[in-house]
Amino acid sequence: METPSDAAIAAMIREAAEPLPDLDDPAFGDLFDRFAEARVVLLGEASHGTSEFYRARAAITRRLIERHGFSIVAVEADWPDAASIDRHVRQRPDPKHAEPPFRRFPTWMWRNTEVEAFTEWLRGWNESRPAEARTSFHGLDLYNLSASLRSVIDYLDEVDPEAAAVARERYGCFQPWVEEPQGYGRMALSRGYSRCERAVVKTLTDMLGKQMDYAAGDGDDFLDASANARLVKNAEAYYRAVYYGGAESWNLRDTHMFETLCAVLEARGPEAKAVVWAHNSHIGDASKTDMGRERGELNIGQLCRERFGRDAALIGFGTHDGEVACASDWDAPLEVKPVNPSRPDSYERLAHDSGVERFLLDLRDGVHGPLRTALLDPRLERFIGVIYRPETERWSHYARCSLPEQFDAWVWFDETSAVTPLVTGQRAGADETWPSGL
Repeated sequence: METPSDAAIAAMIREAAEPLPDLDDPAFGDLFDRFAEARVVLLGEASHGTSEFYRARAAITRRLIERHGFSIVAVEADWPDAASIDRHVRQRPDPKHAEPPFRRFPTWMWRNTEVEAFTEWLRGWNESRPAEARTSFHGLDLYNLSASLRSVIDYLDEVDPEAAAVARERYGCFQPWVEEPQGYGRMALSRGYSRCERAVVKTLTDMLGKQMDYAAGDGDDFLDASANARLVKNAEAYYRAVYYGGAESWNLRDTHMFETLCAVLEARGPEAKAVVWAHNSHIGDASKTDMGRERGELNIGQLCRERFGRDAALIGFGTHDGEVACASDWDAPLEVKPVNPSRPDSYERLAHDSGVERFLLDLRDGVHGPLRTALLDPRLERFIGVIYRPETERWSHYARCSLPEQFDAWVWFDETSAVTPLVTGQRAGADETWPSGL
């Protein structure tokens, strides 16, 4: 069969695209009812600093919560930081060492007006519901090691002081690096051993071994503590792996996010359903991109497909141009930069050339057969993280993907704007999304 021209493919997209209403229209989320039977709906973003992506995910998530019984929101953020939001939206008390969340670089990724509006809506939604029926908010990522260490100790102090004393001794090996865990990775690499590995593994296994006793008191508190203990265990391995290079550190991080998601689903029961917010690079099936085919990387989207099959819906997001909140380097100040128009050899350019401003494109097999076939051959796709360098965009922000195999659907905004950050002070510590920026 002759391959259609790019102009013909753009015309096919124009015919298949389902136009989306304005983001403030209550009907925006209606078109996503087709994914309501999934156990997990994963909502992506093509950058960490685009307002339309956050607002669209909020609108879709509201619809899934209000009409279809989704009770978990899980995001690409650290567990202890997101736990502060969870306590707010479910009106649970703060722990004794609670700190303001999301104060490390890049603060704008979760401390922005778009996320604030969604979490305030979620608090209002939960107010009239019994505690066990409230929708929770969780972080899947594995940074903020110091807060997780402290949370585990605080929990054990309350429920099992003897175990707390043992955990203090075990976690003591991290003390020199608690605020800069990258240093632990350098040390472990240079000395050829993993000083803390056995200690953190034993703390987690001991806690899980007492799950029946601990969770009987407060299941939410146990879930929080065990998730923090898992984070400590996996962060120890992650910071060692970073210095070996290759795919191992990325794979450890996404496997941790997947394990955390599964733990939350299990804790909420067999009928629980979750919405995940993460970058396209995490929620699109990595095996259908250069990430998996050339670099040996996996991600949470791929793992969800392998575990849940058709009960996982992977939805990517894209844009042609506009503005984005970002930085030029690690720990650099926030900037609002213009986004380069998409490359002529990219999926984004095909969507732009369709002439449809906002749309949902259903990519599932059997929905738009000829178009799906035409889109199967890999093309470039843009990935902007917290760092954006327009001057090197082809090499630093594009990768080859097969869009219909990577995602079940694609949400398109032709022109986008930057998120609006909340004013906040930045605290030193391991960077969010360090070191990849995605």
